[in-house]
Amino acid sequence: MGATTEQLNEESTMSHSSESIEQTLHSSTKASFSSPVERWMATNLAKAGIIINGPNPWDPQVHNTALWDRVIRQGSLGLGEAYVDGWWDCEQVDEFISRIISAKLNEQVTGRWVVLRHWLMATLFNRQSEKRAYQVGEQHYDAGNDLYQAMLDPTMAYSCGYWHEAKTLHEAQLNKLRLICEKAQLKQGESVLEIGCGWGSFAEIAAKEYGVSVTGVTISKEQKKLADERCQGLPVDIELKDYRSMEGQYDKLVSIGMFEHVGPKNYDTYMSTAHRLMKEDGTFVLHTIGSDQSKNGTDPWIDKYIFRNGVIPSLKQISESVEPYFVIEDVHNFGPDYDKTLMAWHQNFAAAWPELKDQYNERFYRMWSYYLKICAGAFRSRSLQLYQVVLRKRLDRLPRYHSVR
Repeated sequence: MGATTEQLNEESTMSHSSESIEQTLHSSTKASFSSPVERWMATNLAKAGIIINGPNPWDPQVHNTALWDRVIRQGSLGLGEAYVDGWWDCEQVDEFISRIISAKLNEQVTGRWVVLRHWLMATLFNRQSEKRAYQVGEQHYDAGNDLYQAMLDPTMAYSCGYWHEAKTLHEAQLNKLRLICEKAQLKQGESVLEIGCGWGSFAEIAAKEYGVSVTGVTISKEQKKLADERCQGLPVDIELKDYRSMEGQYDKLVSIGMFEHVGPKNYDTYMSTAHRLMKEDGTFVLHTIGSDQSKNGTDPWIDKYIFRNGVIPSLKQISESVEPYFVIEDVHNFGPDYDKTLMAWHQNFAAAWPELKDQYNERFYRMWSYYLKICAGAFRSRSLQLYQVVLRKRLDRLPRYHSVR
């Protein structure tokens, strides 16, 4: 539960145990606090090495002191909306968020009613049903191919790059795509189903370099349009449909950055569908963001403005959903690489903004910049991970699986 205004008033009258925090507050900010709420926030932020209006690049510069009441009422939703509204700025929002999460301050200020409403919606309703599946495509992935072409590397891969021995974003994304192909043990002439194909980056690489035929499914019209163009002349078929409606069987399955949109109420359906669609001796490579805690919902600001209806699964939730259908052959976590990937995307986005700003507006810039940086901060704090999980059916005649890195 988040702190109430009454609790804040009470806490503000008490002496704090840490003398160093008091000294930091007074010597570093030389500020007089306009309210008990602001003082309470300043004291707690100081525990994470954050100073309101301080000199560090991760210190928030507050333009409207009503910010703190908004944060107490609405938690992360209020913090994000206030940033987009211009109530505060911060040079390194990513480091600001990383420090908050590492110090567990996000658990103290949640905006209890916002979180409760979000939890009830996730618990009582299937927010990732087949009817609602296209919402995130319309809201996020159809935001404009020009935006994504400017932000991403030439592969148009919109998921974590693999920075092992990579010096550039493009190298990291090619590494990731080829790593998945190797883990899936693709062989020429095989059929591959990609659940959530994005703009066709995996399909293009797999078809060109490994000689397989790929069927990709997406819920985004803009993604399908560009994927069709990229894969023209290759044995690639891009379909605009929900994965649950797919038929047939494939030698291999791949899903990259799509499981985050499935939701706990559909994990069993997802795994049973994958099991039905994959041949007996097939291999399934699942690439997904993972949370350090099992949850039914996601951050309210991210849900409202970026990824509608999304849920980040924990490794426990992934494992439990897999149990009836597959054996887990390998788990590979390279979550810190997503911090680097997101910051590279932000650098590209900021550099391209002069050409993009006529199609968008300043509020969009602040929203998108905030999204990329807070996600980077979450990975930096290690509260988010990146898992590649290799799955096969439970058959004793399959040869031993040897993974690659």
